[in-house]
Amino acid sequence: MTTWDEELLPATRRALTHRIAVAQAEGRAPSLVAAVVRGGRAVWHGARTSVEGHGPDEEVQYRIGSITKTFTAVLVLRLRDEGVLDLGDPLEKHLPGTGAGEATIAELLAHTAGLAAESPAPWWERTPGSTRPELSDVLGEKPLLHPAGRRHHYSNPGYTLLGSLVAELRGAPWEQVLRDEVLQPLGLHRTTAQPVAPYAGGWAVHPWADALLPEPLEDLGLMAPAGQLWSTTGDLARFAAFLVQGDDRVLSAESVREMRTPAAPAEPADVVDGVTYGLGLQIQHRDGRLFAGHSGSLPGFVATLTFSVADDVAAVVLANCTSGPAVGVVATDLVRIVAEAEPRIPEPWRPLPEVDSSVLELSGPWYWGTHPYVLRVLADGITLGPLAGGGRRTRFRANGDGTWTGLEGYYAGELLEAVRRPDGRVSHLDLGSFVFTRQPYEEGAPVPGGVDAEGWRGIARPWQS
Repeated sequence: MTTWDEELLPATRRALTHRIAVAQAEGRAPSLVAAVVRGGRAVWHGARTSVEGHGPDEEVQYRIGSITKTFTAVLVLRLRDEGVLDLGDPLEKHLPGTGAGEATIAELLAHTAGLAAESPAPWWERTPGSTRPELSDVLGEKPLLHPAGRRHHYSNPGYTLLGSLVAELRGAPWEQVLRDEVLQPLGLHRTTAQPVAPYAGGWAVHPWADALLPEPLEDLGLMAPAGQLWSTTGDLARFAAFLVQGDDRVLSAESVREMRTPAAPAEPADVVDGVTYGLGLQIQHRDGRLFAGHSGSLPGFVATLTFSVADDVAAVVLANCTSGPAVGVVATDLVRIVAEAEPRIPEPWRPLPEVDSSVLELSGPWYWGTHPYVLRVLADGITLGPLAGGGRRTRFRANGDGTWTGLEGYYAGELLEAVRRPDGRVSHLDLGSFVFTRQPYEEGAPVPGGVDAEGWRGIARPWQS
């Protein structure tokens, strides 16, 4: 068995092993495997098992359930990036006749289309896909439970529609498109729609006795894009690295960043729990860290892939039991263990290769009314934010014409322009109609509403009450 742990300290490796050992024992899982990714590659693999003398390695397949949805979302984003579709398109434009065609592709990706959580009975996870040969069998007579776009309501049929959309636009089965466009380019050779030995069997563990019951293994048919895949910790470690960094052969870094950007209105309970959903990725704030990834489960299996971009650490946890270990908590704990024991070492600071004097003169303090802001000129663009504390802090991308576009937060998409006087000197900054001046309420600057002609005054001077 290969172990990718040469770069982790012995104490860190022991802490990781201890965490999955506790999870396997207390969760009563027949087996549990895990991997940690740092800096774009797997650096640790661990396994615990109830079978004497046997330890599943990074090549043993487990069923990964709804992590499949993230793969399906990647295929849809590829179609968008190629210009084949727009995320704002209604499904009906590309896949007519479903009965849910008013929902947009973005709403389906973010589970905000208003669709039911499950297909009509019998429960699709424990019955063959042949019982649902048509999309109408998956959606039922009344597929919509909520107004589209109003709330996040997780929907497995929604991802069936997305898989069918991919197949329709590519002219090939979802499974083949996934293999050709994602699995092969990323080297995920042990990720398949059907199990390929060696693979783990799925088990139910009796809740009140140390006894096992084998779970059925079903081909999900049309529901496959929502949860069909089998994979390994080795492959999912590589997939996690892709979701952090992007890969231009599949999706750019900008597009995977879009996937992990919140896209769904959160329920009140979700706000309390710090969870939301992007485009095919779950997003969670836990213990001061922001995680993205996806969980998965099917009868006999539970799975989680999660990562912290800020720490550049990801974790994968797979187990072959219907319920038991809280693999989502285990995965975030593995990330935390590595991030706290061996914090990310930042890249060396380096000066800009060249400095544009017209941009450099904009650096330093600015005032929006009486609020002090600072503009910084950095290697990856410019930033504007409060001089101290929290607030509207934004990075900007240069447009090549002396203006910049906001990339995040309140000013995302807003235009920043340095307005100059006739003599060429900078008068003020205009950001989406907000005027930033070099002095608070600077005299002569075009401050909306004007500036009192008598200027600043002390308490001894009268003022209008």
